[in-house]
Amino acid sequence: MLVNDCMTRHPILVSPTLPAAEAQRIMVEHHIRHLPVVGEGKRLLGLVTRQSLAIKPDTLASLNVWEISRFLATMTVERIMVKADQVITITPERTAERAARIMTEHKIGCLIVVEDTRNPIVVGILTETDLLAAFQAMLGLPTAGVRVTLRVPNRKGEFAKIASVVAAQGWGIIGVASYPSRRMPDRYDVVLKITEVGPEEVQHVLQQIPDQELIDIRTVV
Repeated sequence: MLVNDCMTRHPILVSPTLPAAEAQRIMVEHHIRHLPVVGEGKRLLGLVTRQSLAIKPDTLASLNVWEISRFLATMTVERIMVKADQVITITPERTAERAARIMTEHKIGCLIVVEDTRNPIVVGILTETDLLAAFQAMLGLPTAGVRVTLRVPNRKGEFAKIASVVAAQGWGIIGVASYPSRRMPDRYDVVLKITEVGPEEVQHVLQQIPDQELIDIRTVV
């Protein structure tokens, strides 16, 4: 799955001249945590986050109540946004797992999707929620079926065994994933989502695959 497949298209975009209070209202109303700030032609200028909306106490310390009111009323998005050169972006053709790695490494909640990182024109936004939805789709949710986890040796040909058995039964696979088995460097766990068959039949067939261990099976909806 690529970023283009799971990003939010046509995100809400705001101008740098928008009052900060209005930006906050938009975020609350639409239940979002990030607002890309753009100029002409949707060129990326910055990003408003919930953190950037927080005002440092020392900023207001020397102001009286009237000055504080005026300060807040005249504050624009441009004054509080994260500037474009500090916003981490990604292009639509990158993979979803690479995007997740970037977000994890930088401890951020979104990536602005742009056509070209040298001339960043905003085409979407990729958030933690988007990646979680993509993860669900890759494992076959919300379609009902049998979810199976097989522990297999880390060597060539093991997945071919599974595919051959599933094909011989005429079953359909709507979700698949694999990851290293915990504390077992010579093993991988393979997760399958199989439809239109019962768990008893699946268990009977898959537990007979040589050198592989059926470690979990359940019906999920």
